[in-house]
Amino acid sequence: MLKSKLTLIFSLLFSVLFFSCEKSENNDAKSAYLFVYFTGNGAGEEAVHYALSKNGYDYYALNNDKPIVPTDSISTTGGVRDPHILRGEDGNFYMVLTDLKTQDGWNNTGIILAKSADLINWETSRIDLADTFSEFADITRAWAPQTIYDSEAGKYMIYFSILQPGGYDKVYYTYASKDFTGLETVPEQLFYSPDEKSCIDADIIKKDDKFYMFYKTEGTATKGIRVAVSDSLTSGYVPEEGYKDQTDRAVEGSSVFKMIDSDTYILLYDMYIDGKYQFAKSTDLLNFKALGADKISMNFHPRHGTIIPVTQTEATSLLKAFPSDNLPLIVGAKGTAIRKQNIVVNSEEASVYLPIYTDSSLTDLDPELVTFPGVSVVENGPKDFSVGANTYTLRLPDGNQKTYTVEAEVANNPVLDGFYADPEIIYSEKEKKFYLYPTSDGFDGWSGTFFKTFSSEDLVHWKDEGVIVDLLKDVSWANRNAWAPCIAEKKIDGAYKYFYYFSAAQNIGLATADNPAGPFTDSGQAFVGEKPNAIKRGGGQIIDPDVFIDPQSGKGYFYWGNGYMAGAELNEDMMSYKEETLKELTPDGTYREGTEVFFRNGTYYFMWSEDDTRSPNYRVRYATAETPLGPLTIPEENLVIKRDDDTEIYGTGHNSVINVPGTDDWYIVYHRFTRPRGIKMGGPAGFHREVCIDKLTFGEDGSILEVTPTTSGIAPVTISAK
Repeated sequence: MLKSKLTLIFSLLFSVLFFSCEKSENNDAKSAYLFVYFTGNGAGEEAVHYALSKNGYDYYALNNDKPIVPTDSISTTGGVRDPHILRGEDGNFYMVLTDLKTQDGWNNTGIILAKSADLINWETSRIDLADTFSEFADITRAWAPQTIYDSEAGKYMIYFSILQPGGYDKVYYTYASKDFTGLETVPEQLFYSPDEKSCIDADIIKKDDKFYMFYKTEGTATKGIRVAVSDSLTSGYVPEEGYKDQTDRAVEGSSVFKMIDSDTYILLYDMYIDGKYQFAKSTDLLNFKALGADKISMNFHPRHGTIIPVTQTEATSLLKAFPSDNLPLIVGAKGTAIRKQNIVVNSEEASVYLPIYTDSSLTDLDPELVTFPGVSVVENGPKDFSVGANTYTLRLPDGNQKTYTVEAEVANNPVLDGFYADPEIIYSEKEKKFYLYPTSDGFDGWSGTFFKTFSSEDLVHWKDEGVIVDLLKDVSWANRNAWAPCIAEKKIDGAYKYFYYFSAAQNIGLATADNPAGPFTDSGQAFVGEKPNAIKRGGGQIIDPDVFIDPQSGKGYFYWGNGYMAGAELNEDMMSYKEETLKELTPDGTYREGTEVFFRNGTYYFMWSEDDTRSPNYRVRYATAETPLGPLTIPEENLVIKRDDDTEIYGTGHNSVINVPGTDDWYIVYHRFTRPRGIKMGGPAGFHREVCIDKLTFGEDGSILEVTPTTSGIAPVTISAK
């Protein structure tokens, strides 16, 4: 056994001074999260790194993502991996690591034990298991050690996977010496995978009176994160059915932590081939739900690590010891008047943009700014934002101060909180209200399975009317990809009926109701289940329906397509279309999807979306016609709405149009990338979208004037009494 002590050199000032926070703040309460990780298999990447988070979801690297301890000083091989950190019962911190430099191969026999009182200065010990225990002299690898306090034994238990010749990786455990510099007992087998495949990366957490061991299995048909449960820390683990990771991608290095002041647990795992982490949440440690790309952010690329809660004092101390450039000193705002999803923080310009809900006061607004761990606001409380921006002074961990400019404005876009897309809108003559029917968004790969509707009397204040169609409960012929609905209100035999067409499993369905908010009843089969022969263009999905009631004839028309635009006249009952009227209406090569048809002043307008919904350049174009089935005439300038870089609004498309009854006031309802995070998401921006409404205007010749998308949105509209 080799033993070495490492003392990081810091000035006495940094060692003893802690940041002085506001008197009202409890510095001993857990208020932030420390992520300990390594970064890769390359030269210098197998080392211990730190990152901090205020909320447990958004992490920022400390020390400019450089190692916090010199690897060569603490390891035998020159590399350390899989750092596991634990807050001890005695107030100290304990870390264990794999002693392995993979550039020299994947075999190793050593692990590292480390102890610290302050997360900065670590006392480390190197242990060669093959040399220390003759029973394991033949091991070829010892991977991913972790530690947990055994309250019955009164000791810290160390557990890790071991591979011996002719076998497969199994989990063993031993106990650390009292000073955490060695191992007291010969490792004993703790767990092995019942299918006799390799079992690695075990992570044990106690909940109530049970112990949950998360581990990775390896095999040709069984790969992923599983969990085994026991009443005892050191024996009796029984695997639960199924896998707990929420992806079909390769994963390893799972770890679980509990959110501060919450019943929620987070399972995190390294998607090592994809170069990213996924988080999944649970309250019972058995059933997990993946958190979307919008929920997690990191300004670094971690590998196999662990997360623990830390106090304000500890976070401040870490920031002093390991300062980093471009940390977001302000990370949000808690004020109830603020649209939290759309706050914009610009660290380089030291500015914050706060979008405020309609009807909120700007004259005495208290943003309740949320700062990065170790940073505090010198002065807080309400300020008058009606006359312009205000400044706030921040006190930094090193004692310096920095001023941020904070601007607030009423922002009616997006019109709905959360993620929604492909909005369809109608004015219900029966209810004298507007109804909005979007795609429920925010699900990886557009995997949502239900539809909701929202009602409004003024296009600004929207009420959630709940789920109206749930594929898993209400539809027998499809159970996935609930997308892009449309609806028509029609009076039949003196009573209003509602016909709701929707995309599901790349087909189009139909549900009906007597009220715009349902309940809706599915027809029991696909309304359009295959591409008709009349559609000449190959490829494209059967999605994105649009329905239009011609105000001149009272007839209904139906449109759909992806890569092609199909159109046909509906039968009187709206439950089928007239085959003989079906025709392809694809305007030109810019057509992608999302047809929208409306009528104004004797002209039929056809709109569609160009490009891909994952693209910032997703946009809307239009054509005109003299009949509901064309032919279409494409104006030379036919762009309706596109991205606006000045306001950082991107991906504006898949729209509908609404006319305020009794007026010539028109509005375009569309989706955009979630702002501001969407533009940095890449492909996932295409399923993290927000619904917006802006004014639609026309030239004297009936041409549509290009719309500039806004954050402010529109003012409430008034419906004239008839």
